[in-house]
Amino acid sequence: MTLIESGSAADAAEIIRKNKEYSLFSWSVQQDVNPIAMERARGVYFWDAAGKRYIDFSSQLMNVNIGHGHPKVIEAIKKQAEELVYAYPGMATRSRGEAAELIASITPGKLKKSFFTLGGADAIENAMKMARLVTGRQKIITRLRSFHGGTFAAASAGGDPRRLAFDPGMPWIVRVPEPYAYRSPLYRNCTPEEGDMAVVDMMADIIEMEGPQTIAGILLEGYNGSSGLIAPSTARYWHRIRELCDKHGILLIADEVMSGFGRTGKWFGVDLYGVVPDLMVMAKGLTSGYVPLGAVVASEAIAEHFEKNMLWCGLTYSSHPLGCGAAVATIKVYQEENLIENAAAMGKVLEAGMRELAEKHPCVGDVRGVGLFWLFELVKNRQTKEPMQGWNKPLSEPMKKVAARLRELGMFTFVRWDWLFCVPPLCITSEQVREGLAIIDDALGLADPYVEG
Repeated sequence: MTLIESGSAADAAEIIRKNKEYSLFSWSVQQDVNPIAMERARGVYFWDAAGKRYIDFSSQLMNVNIGHGHPKVIEAIKKQAEELVYAYPGMATRSRGEAAELIASITPGKLKKSFFTLGGADAIENAMKMARLVTGRQKIITRLRSFHGGTFAAASAGGDPRRLAFDPGMPWIVRVPEPYAYRSPLYRNCTPEEGDMAVVDMMADIIEMEGPQTIAGILLEGYNGSSGLIAPSTARYWHRIRELCDKHGILLIADEVMSGFGRTGKWFGVDLYGVVPDLMVMAKGLTSGYVPLGAVVASEAIAEHFEKNMLWCGLTYSSHPLGCGAAVATIKVYQEENLIENAAAMGKVLEAGMRELAEKHPCVGDVRGVGLFWLFELVKNRQTKEPMQGWNKPLSEPMKKVAARLRELGMFTFVRWDWLFCVPPLCITSEQVREGLAIIDDALGLADPYVEG
């Protein structure tokens, strides 16, 4: 074996070689994968094996909400591993009870009991199971532009085109339009609020046509994530949907996997609108990715149903002590370090800077988001809104140039279709926000020459 100096370009290349030769990368044509050899991380930064520093402007997979390498969570994981590293899911453990109690204290309304999973996708699967078990109905209504996970039923529930490889998928998913004010034809010649109501009216019509008595749940992201941060303009949208659910005995399921735990400047996306779902799904920020963990949080009424009826849900690693211990420590970090409040404050700094860049760069068609959950939507023409690339198409030349420049300048973030995401850890400072925006400013300049008219 040839010895390679640690911290060198050759070391980074060898790490990448082994990864590509012996492992498979998700959502990728393997020959096209060009990963960063990530070696260490702290706060909003990480370093590759050659020593290059990157500012993490997407919190990895929009999940490292508290930032990298938080000592309190790391210490809690060590302590839990020393005491109890695994327990059969039928056991009661200290960390399981503490995590569930903390979750009940921060979720809205009468959400109370948690069923723990390993991540967001299997939590979505189990939430849909619960809705169907409780109501005795089959169908789940979801949005066309949405993502709920990569497992079969979760992918079917999402409208993200990654599901198309396995279509027709689950037959009991019914998709409806989303409140996409920037592009939806339902918003033409009306105010954003009127457009929101048109979307809900269409949903109401679809419910009637599908048969309300056949619909178990309406599954919506608390605040839409990787499908474009598409959100309604007012709380009326969510309240009308809550009314539809109550009218027809349909359960409202909020997917807070990406929008939960301070990402929006509130504990959960639905908190922006003052709506309480019947089931809430969470993962990602629950442990900030330090240990895999997800959960379905059920209302008291749903939990009561399972007091006398079988809960047909189970996983070998459900309520894993290590994950639950990490969740307890992570939630305490949010509370003790005021990260929810910091997300709201830094979100205003981020928004202001992004809107300044939108004025400067003609390639920016739209800026949207909330808290520390933002994106630029790039266009070739602001008047016609012709996309720089378009939905579900290979990365175009200008978007490739933007993505490459960001990486070259030491930024990691999502560039997907026409979108450049700005979703940094909640511990970010105003100086670090400006550092990131300076890099984006440079990269956007590469897309400006492609603007027409």
